[in-house]
Amino acid sequence: MVGSQVDRLALIEARQGRIIDAVTEFGDRHPHTAQAWGLLSLDFTGIAFAALFFCWSLTPSLLPRDWLFQGIIGGINVAIGYGVGCAVGWAGYRLLLANRPWWPPPLPVLRAIKVAVPVAAVLASLVALVFASRQQRQLAALMTAEGTTTSGYLRTLVLAAAVAITLIATWRGLRELAGIVAWQLVRRLRMPPGAARSLGALLVVLVTFMLIDGVLARGAYAGLNVVFGLQNNETRPGVTQPLVPEKSGSPESFAAWDTLGYQGRDFVGRGLSAAELTAINGAPAKEPIRVYAGLETADTPEARADLVIDELERTDAFDREVLVVIPTTGTGWVNPTAAMMMELVHNGDVALVAWQYSYMPSWISFLADREKAAAAGDMLIDRVHNRWLAQAAEHRPKLYLYGESLGTQSGEGAFGTLAEIRDTVDGVLWVGPPNSNRLWRQLVTRRDPGTTEVEPVYADGLVVRFADNRASIDEPDTPWLFPRILYLQHASDPVVWWSPDLIFTRPDWLSEPPGPDRLPQMRWFPFVTFWQVSADLTNAAGVPDGHGHNYGTTVLDGWLAIARPDGWAETDTERVRFALTVIDDLQGPEK
Repeated sequence: MVGSQVDRLALIEARQGRIIDAVTEFGDRHPHTAQAWGLLSLDFTGIAFAALFFCWSLTPSLLPRDWLFQGIIGGINVAIGYGVGCAVGWAGYRLLLANRPWWPPPLPVLRAIKVAVPVAAVLASLVALVFASRQQRQLAALMTAEGTTTSGYLRTLVLAAAVAITLIATWRGLRELAGIVAWQLVRRLRMPPGAARSLGALLVVLVTFMLIDGVLARGAYAGLNVVFGLQNNETRPGVTQPLVPEKSGSPESFAAWDTLGYQGRDFVGRGLSAAELTAINGAPAKEPIRVYAGLETADTPEARADLVIDELERTDAFDREVLVVIPTTGTGWVNPTAAMMMELVHNGDVALVAWQYSYMPSWISFLADREKAAAAGDMLIDRVHNRWLAQAAEHRPKLYLYGESLGTQSGEGAFGTLAEIRDTVDGVLWVGPPNSNRLWRQLVTRRDPGTTEVEPVYADGLVVRFADNRASIDEPDTPWLFPRILYLQHASDPVVWWSPDLIFTRPDWLSEPPGPDRLPQMRWFPFVTFWQVSADLTNAAGVPDGHGHNYGTTVLDGWLAIARPDGWAETDTERVRFALTVIDDLQGPEK
């Protein structure tokens, strides 16, 4: 028995020796071909895990995905799965297969495995794609959006393969570079091979990180700043300089029209006039006040804040019924639907004030300018509030806050607690808050027992509430004190639910019953769900009203919950909603 085992081991060693000799001889004769083949060859355990991760990535997430975004996130997850599979294969060999007399199996068996695994992976991926396209159509139908086709969705596999191959080849290139560095350390410094490999890998990682963080990231940020700075100098077609003195950028304004930036000119150049408000509401209206300062309006934030106060005083904003401070998103964008809604509800007797703090769109500002956003919101709210306090109490307007997306993070930056908010303003409406908002996160984490993360209730809804739609604003059926604070958040809004924690941690909202517009088939998978929701961010506002990051006219119902005028009736609500719908269809609001 012992002799037969020895003979088998000898045969295995001889077979492995012949294979190594053949590979070595081939490499000596054809070094470039051998190197290329080494980069192309794949580990079959890695292939199996890559297919598993790809199939996971096809499961539904928050929003419908077309083949392009699915291909990108599928390819990223294939590369991650391949790396995990290689690690599992290496550990399994070390722990279970090394020095086993039956491993490796005979060459025909090994060849069959290496053929069967890729074929099975491709077949499994194709079957999963067919089922995935069906689920994507179900999700699209849930949001009354257009769904994908099965034949079109099959293109995902080709794009995913291309993305995965690029990422794996990049990783292998870095690994080869680490090997070259290690070889030089052994050759020139006589370093032990083990230490040389560790040091070589560390050096490559450090240099790569420094290049990405110190050169590429900063260079990309500077380049994007230039690109979006140029866009900031443009003006949307159809938007013209206001001539009424109640608007910043008008001839009487301290803020010159050409300094307001793209979004600032859009904000003050649009909206409804007093005559239009009168026609819609059937009662004499005032000319609405819109105050804005762009990055180029003054050299420093302090100077821009001074100019904002001067503009508010010039326009007699502190004599209006309502004054609304609007911390903006990255580019200084103000939701045009929300702005017109406030002017319609208060029939022009309102002043809106906002300013720009960055050239970058929200998703870049979210990654790179969050501290700047919080500081900008804090300064704007503080300066307006201090000037508001200087007004005689009996003549002060109602002071409200409105923020959307990154604007909610900017607005939250001015406060530490709910008590501070209620001591400062008469009400707050925050729409689509990012998951990283500090105050929002504290409230949701400390929600009442038995309530969900998607539909939380905090302190019986006494001060602050969370709503997904107009019907849920009045839930729970308990007292709601003024000043009121309201968060609007869709169960399908990736801005609200995206977090780096998704990489390794299943969130509560994926352990609970789904919200009204999320499929119950959505599951959490490590790495995969993070990239799915990341892809959803790119199309967050590209879905119909009432879903994703598109809150439509729900902002009207939210606003009335915190700032309803005296004598307001349900017929008034529907009149304003109809007007907003018609105006949006005509003007085509854009972020």
